[in-house]
Amino acid sequence: MNSEKTILIAIAETSVIVRNGLVSVLKRLSDINIDTIEITSKEGLLHCLEAHSPQILIINPQFEGWFDITNFKNNYPQLDIKIMALLCTFVDATQLKDYDGNINLFDTMDILEQKIASLMNFTEEDLDQETLSQREKEIIGCIVKGMTNKEIAEKLYISVHTVITHRRNITRKLQIHSTAGLTIYAIVNKLVELGEVKMTL
Repeated sequence: MNSEKTILIAIAETSVIVRNGLVSVLKRLSDINIDTIEITSKEGLLHCLEAHSPQILIINPQFEGWFDITNFKNNYPQLDIKIMALLCTFVDATQLKDYDGNINLFDTMDILEQKIASLMNFTEEDLDQETLSQREKEIIGCIVKGMTNKEIAEKLYISVHTVITHRRNITRKLQIHSTAGLTIYAIVNKLVELGEVKMTL
C-alpha cells in the first residue's frame, strides 16, 4: 500500500480531550495522509463499521467499561482492520495480546507515525516519496517569507524539533539546499505570491 493513499482511522474514546487531541496529532503527521472518524459509544462503533471501512481502529481497552477484543474479532471475522489499543491508564500487558499494536499518551509524533507505518506495512520508499505533504508546503511558505524555525513552530503550533525534521525531509525530497532554491520552487509551484517573499541582499 502506498502512503499517498489516505488511511481511514476510527478512534473510539469517550474522553473528548483525548479523542480530539489524537485526531489533531494524526492530521499533522507529515508522511501519511489520514482521515478520522470519532466514536463515542459501542453503538457508534457498530454504525461506523456498517457505514465505513476503516483500515485502523484505535480504541481505549476500557472503552465503555471494557472492550472485548477477542469477542469483537470473532463477531467480525470478515473485517480487514488493524486494532490498536489507546493506552490512557495502566493496562496489564496480557490484556493487550490480541491487539495489533498500541499507542499511549506519551508517544511523540515521530513514534506515532512509525507505529502506523509499521502497522500498514509501509516501507521507507513509501514514506520517502517525492510528494510534499501539506504541512511541508506550509513550512516552505514560512521559510521563504523569512520566518525563523521558532516563528514557524509558534505559527503552526508544533515544536522547533518538528520544524527541523520537516525541513530535513523537504531538503531530502526536493534536493534543494538553499533558501533561494526553495523560494524559486515555492513561486513556481504557487505556494506563495511573489510579494510575500522576503528579499535578502
